Amino acid sequence: MRLILLGPPGAGKGTQAQRLVEKHGIPQLSTGDMLRAAVQAGTEVGKRAKAVMDAGELVSDAIVNAIVAERIDQADCANGFILDGYPRTLVQADAVDAMLAQRGMSLDIVIELVVDDRALVGRIVKRADDAKAAGQPVRKDDNPAVFEDRLREYYKKTAPLIGYYYAKGKLKAVDGMADIDAVTGEIEAVLAATAEGAKPVN
Repeated sequence: MRLILLGPPGAGKGTQAQRLVEKHGIPQLSTGDMLRAAVQAGTEVGKRAKAVMDAGELVSDAIVNAIVAERIDQADCANGFILDGYPRTLVQADAVDAMLAQRGMSLDIVIELVVDDRALVGRIVKRADDAKAAGQPVRKDDNPAVFEDRLREYYKKTAPLIGYYYAKGKLKAVDGMADIDAVTGEIEAVLAATAEGAKPVN
């Protein structure tokens, strides 16, 4: 099963991805983790990424795409994978389609976690207040102003993927505002229906 989890920051993608990893035994591919692993392994594309990061610049789409392509060729991806935080843009989405097609593969499903932005901001404010009350440091991402900047970035660059995958018949929406177990159950139902639809008809 090859799938993408889509949704704004704070929608719960990381939590759900981890549950999918545990249940289905397929890896969660996060661009941050893949970049660090490629740099540490000293692969050719990892060296290119390190040079860019050392210069304090953003890693280009070409480098990120190459790192993803290198990662999905590894043995643990043979039965599928979850793309987390990638693709972020339409250009990257086209690159995913191309790299999978080159390998005779395609995405099975894209699951959008649909959430209420105002409720998300409320969650962030509460999390920050709880941390302060407990005498703990507030995470940078739990600053409402920082979070709202990330939301705007998501809607500007990543939200267009919703229409992109809908047009390809790959998109399924799940209520991301339900409790965690209910969201997991909805995702599993979508995956089961997708797998059933992919079986050849005798």
